[in-house]
Amino acid sequence: MNWKNPVDRWGAVSQAFHWLIVVLIVVMAYLGLTMTDLPNSPHKISLYSLHKSIGLTILALVTLRLLWRALAGTPRVLDSIPHWQARVAAWTHWALYALLFAMPISGWVVNSAAGFPLQWFHLFNLPAIAHKDQALHALARSTHETLFWTLLAIVAVHAGAALMHHLVWHDATLARMLPRRWLRVRQPLQSPPMQDDRHVQRPRA
Repeated sequence: MNWKNPVDRWGAVSQAFHWLIVVLIVVMAYLGLTMTDLPNSPHKISLYSLHKSIGLTILALVTLRLLWRALAGTPRVLDSIPHWQARVAAWTHWALYALLFAMPISGWVVNSAAGFPLQWFHLFNLPAIAHKDQALHALARSTHETLFWTLLAIVAVHAGAALMHHLVWHDATLARMLPRRWLRVRQPLQSPPMQDDRHVQRPRA
């Protein structure tokens, strides 16, 4: 098993980071959309505590994933992908990284400004990163919600693009983030959806 990232695909560690973060985002989305409407109860408090702990876990995992990316490198861009698609994909990835940092940190500010203690799975406490302040709490909560919907939109675009590459354009974009032989990749289409101007032969004067 290749732990680092070979030139043609993401390695096992990068894949593990990716899919673990995906699962945690799904759980966080479910908790965030359901727990606020629950009546006040010990169950609601436990869900909020779980939500915060998972958010901190995502923050740690994204940090580790970026460190691993710097150490293990990245696969080369597929030859069949036009330059404009590669640029959009890169911007999308960095937007996702930024949001996955901003979301937990904004939630941490929400918790600190409300004056609540913050624990990670009841194992240890984390310090407040802001003073108790009602106005800051309202601002941070609004920011947290906006970041959530922005993250959800970009994740949907990212997932949709991966499915398009696999189902329509038949390249290895999705398969490269899965263990070998999990997906069968057909021969890529000869013509990309939009012609890449790098390969256009311009008429000579």
